Parts: sequence; structure tokens; C-alpha cells
Amino acid sequence: MRTALRGPFIEGGNHTVTTSLLSDTAAIPPAAPLHAPDFPHSDALLGAHSADEYTSLMHDVVDALGERFRTTERAASAKDRSGLQAAVDAVDLDTAGVGNAEALREVDALYADNAVWFHHPSYVAHLNCPVAVPAVAAEAMLAAINTSVDTYDQSEVATLMERRLIDWTCGHIGFPAGDGIFTSGGTQSNLQALFLARENVLAGLTDHADESDRGEAADAEPRRGGPSEPSDRSTRRDQLPRLRILATDQAHFSVARAAFLLGLDAEAVVTVPTDADGRLDAEALRASLLAIDANGAIPMAVVATAGTTDLGVIDPLVPIAEVCEAANVWLHVDAAYGGGLLWAPRRAHLLDGIGRAASVTIDFHKTFFQPVSSSALLVRDTAAFDPTIHHHDYLNPEAEAQSADAEPNQVDKSLQTTRRFDALKLWATLRARGAGEIGAMIDTVCDLADEVRELLEDQADFEVLGGSDLSTVLFRFAPPNADRQTCDELVPIIRRVLFRSGRAAVARTVIAGTPWLKLTLLNPDTGIDDITAVLDLVRATGHGILAGRTLEGGAA
Repeated sequence: MRTALRGPFIEGGNHTVTTSLLSDTAAIPPAAPLHAPDFPHSDALLGAHSADEYTSLMHDVVDALGERFRTTERAASAKDRSGLQAAVDAVDLDTAGVGNAEALREVDALYADNAVWFHHPSYVAHLNCPVAVPAVAAEAMLAAINTSVDTYDQSEVATLMERRLIDWTCGHIGFPAGDGIFTSGGTQSNLQALFLARENVLAGLTDHADESDRGEAADAEPRRGGPSEPSDRSTRRDQLPRLRILATDQAHFSVARAAFLLGLDAEAVVTVPTDADGRLDAEALRASLLAIDANGAIPMAVVATAGTTDLGVIDPLVPIAEVCEAANVWLHVDAAYGGGLLWAPRRAHLLDGIGRAASVTIDFHKTFFQPVSSSALLVRDTAAFDPTIHHHDYLNPEAEAQSADAEPNQVDKSLQTTRRFDALKLWATLRARGAGEIGAMIDTVCDLADEVRELLEDQADFEVLGGSDLSTVLFRFAPPNADRQTCDELVPIIRRVLFRSGRAAVARTVIAGTPWLKLTLLNPDTGIDDITAVLDLVRATGHGILAGRTLEGGAA
């Protein structure tokens, strides 16, 4: 029988107490100086000799976590940061080991007891989702086997399974001859997509310079993103300052970061105006492309967002694709948030036109309920990955790659070398639950957002901003007796008070200079009553802050 430990693990300066639910197998031994351990390490490394130890340890951890999921009452720990820092600092990482079971008991007390729980109905802050049970089990499997899917000889069937999932995703996007690679997240996927776009346009410039030198077909079809006229011969460094990326002010910040990492100028990201709902204006895009051309710059890529982080809206993909095709510009669709709609029965039409993009980002660890990380970059043309390929004799020799029976080495397509088999989690989820059930859950969270928005619109002391194609709701506490400045000031204070109390986790953002609270709803098991309870906390907190200010004013 396992005993739940409720005693303190450590006390910080603010009475921070952490507890472990793992068995207390032995007292922590006193610190000892470092020394060379005896060999072999019988239970240190996973193998045939330690399989029993591994099984026992995993059972203890899973049992403790199961109890936490059954009994957790708050989204966050409500413990002071200085106390948590003291608990972390108190751990001596240079002392002799305390043993497997004791170390995991300690980790349970320090980490699990103080975690932020995304499955809790009062967690409605960021793009974090509760995770699919079969995916969590698959995570344990892939971690234990420790496959790296960079080369076939390190992965075998794992590479084939991942490639099957890429083909499956490309099929749903509308890339019949497409390709892709799993990544660590949307930021990496966007970076690689824009890297491919940059290399594509630079190759187009080189091609045209060569044609001009040879006196060949000046009117030949330019490469995607290349100029309509041959350029003068110049170096890559000469061309980089001319490249431009077009996106709205609602595009993910990773677009601007990617531009910096790719060596582009500070003004490389051109902001395209949006319509009243925050969606990219296709006609404004057309005008922006003409202005870029008139100024002697080169459009490298257009980034359309299928699910903006704050407003949750989807840019109009069909008219954007038409503009990009007419201008011969690479279109990247960042569907990190909204990509799951491809499988949502009642909302898949919102992504019409996505198959006309050159590249697409999808985060399965958002709307497919996967543990972090599980993302993918998909491309319409497999040749788009050519700039990523680098051959090394010890890993993926070029001579072998040219053979008729070449092994599928995915390092050829990835910015990473060593890479986890994260695709296994998605595979297990699809086989266990089916894509149809996942799609229905996506529809459910979007329906909840619509219901919450309607509820807020009927409340005299709340203000709501716009609509959403997905599952975000922007609102703020705005009682009739508070002026605009006061309502602005309340937003970050309410968020902070609620989070520090552990009672609810909501996010905040700023749109057009106005602060807003944000609900991001990604839990299909959360209902309107759960959200009503969170809104009641927001209201009570807001009134409490205003009452405190009134008392302070009276005392003064």
C-alpha cells in the first residue's frame, strides 16, 4: 500500500510547502562528497538488468499522478514565487545521489505539487490543452526506447510511421505531392518555412542572373518569389536587405523573430492592414506588394494566419492565395492554432484555400490535444526542402542518398539532427480515438467560446471585443461606475490576483492600445458553468479592487 505524504518538503521564506504523493521509501541520506560510483550501475540506466526497477518506479510515478489528477482543486499552486525559488535553490545538485525512488519523490514534491494544471476547468489562459490519454502513454514509450528519427538506421519503423502521418496530413491540407517534417513547435515550423522561402527567392534571383548572362529566355517563368525581370548579378548579402515578408499585426511574433534570425533587415516585415475583424485585407495585400515592387524591394513571402493568437480569427485564404499566385509570391499559412479545423466537421470550411499555400504550420499540441511537443511543417512541393539538405559521411552520405535503394533519412528535411519520435503520440491518438472524435472536440471548444461570448454580451459589467473563428474570447471587467482608464488598469491586476490565488488562470493582451482579459478555451470537458464560475471570480476580484481603492481614497 502506498502512503500519500502530506508533510512539508521544504519551507521557503513565505511558508511555501510542497508535498509528494510518492511512497516515502527511505529517509534522504546526508550529503556526501562526490566520488566515483561502483560499476556496474545496476539501476541507473534502463536495460534488461534494470527492467524491474523501471517498472516499479513508473508505477509509483503514475499512481501519484493519477491521484493528483483526481484531487487537484486549483489551476495553479497559489504559492509565492520567492518561496518556490527558495525550494529550488535548496536542492544540492552536486551531492551524491539519493536513489531513484527518493529522487522521484522529491521531484513530485517540488514539481508536480507546484505545477500549472491545464486540464483544470479554471485554466483558460494560453494555448495549452489537456492531453489525450493514449498520447501520454505513447510519450512514456518513446521516452523509454529513446528513438531518434534523424536517420533510418536509428529509427527504422519510426521514420516510416512519421512519414505516413506527414502524408496523411498533407492529404487533408490538399498537398497531394507534398512533404513535411515534425518540429518542436510553431516557432520552429515558421522559421523553417521562411528559411525555405528565402532560399527559394534567392535561387530565383540567381537563375535569372544566369539566364541574362547566357542571353536565354528573359520571359521564362520565374521561380516562386523570384522577380519578374532578371536581376543584376549580385551576392546573397547584397540581396538580403531587399527581401520583405508581409503579414498583419496579428501574425505570431515568431515571424519577426524568424526575419531577424534569417539575416533580414529590421524593416523586412511589412505590416499589411486588416479589416474591422482583424483579418488580413487581400486588397491591401495587393497594394502592399505593388508598393514593395515600386521601391525596388523583393517580396520573399506572405504569411497568412489561420487562427490568430489573440482574436482567434482566420485570414481569408482564398483571396490571399489569388493575390500571391498573381504576384508569384510564396504563401505560408501559419495554422499552428487553427490547423485542427481541417478535421472539425462543422468548421473545416474555414480553411478553404489552404491547399494553395506553398507551406503550412500545424501544431498538434494545440487543437489535437497532444503533449508538448508535436508540430509539423508541411510543404506543397517536396523539392522545397532541398535547401535544408546537407550530407555528412558519418550520418547521411551523399553517395548513398543517390542510390536506387536510398534510406529515408529525415535529417535531410529537418533543422534538427537528433529529434524525438513525437509523431508516435499522434499515431496512438488517431488509432485510439479516431480523427473524427478529435475534430468533434475542436468543434465543442469553439461552440463553448460562442456561448461564453453571448453570455458576456448580456452582462452590464463586462465588455466584449469582436468575435472569433476559434476558441478565444476577449473581454474585460467594465462596471458602469468605472471610467475607461480605471478599466484599463484593472485588467493586469485582476489577472495577477487570480493567478496568485490559484483559483483561476486567465490571460491578458492589448488590442489597438486597449488592455483585455483573454479566455483561451481548449478543454472540451469544460462547460459553461465552469466558465461562469471564472467570470464570477473576475467580477468579485474587480469589485474588491475598486472597493479597496475607495477605502484608500477615503482614508487619505
